[in-house]
Amino acid sequence: MRNYLIDFQNIDWEVPAPGVRYKAYVKGNQRIRLVEFSEEFVEDNWCTKGHIGYILEGSISIDFSGKTTTFKAGDGFFIPEGEENRHKGKVAKGKKALIILFEET
Repeated sequence: MRNYLIDFQNIDWEVPAPGVRYKAYVKGNQRIRLVEFSEEFVEDNWCTKGHIGYILEGSISIDFSGKTTTFKAGDGFFIPEGEENRHKGKVAKGKKALIILFEET
């Protein structure tokens, strides 16, 4: 029998930058990440990558070229790839956001 469980508890956190850490599971060309953002997370440049995700805990505000939308626990999101959908995320002071992201590698 195959094991279909993704045991995030036994996957180590990776810390690519201040204010963000994640746990990733990769199978073939698909990846699922458990990502935690905190107030220290700062995006210097606009992100043009596409994202599909679900907010598990907390909230994150995303600036889409000057228009900000706040996503909170229970919200799903689909941000298409491309310059026309460029964005920057920010978490409020003293807060965190825990997000599941579904990606192709």
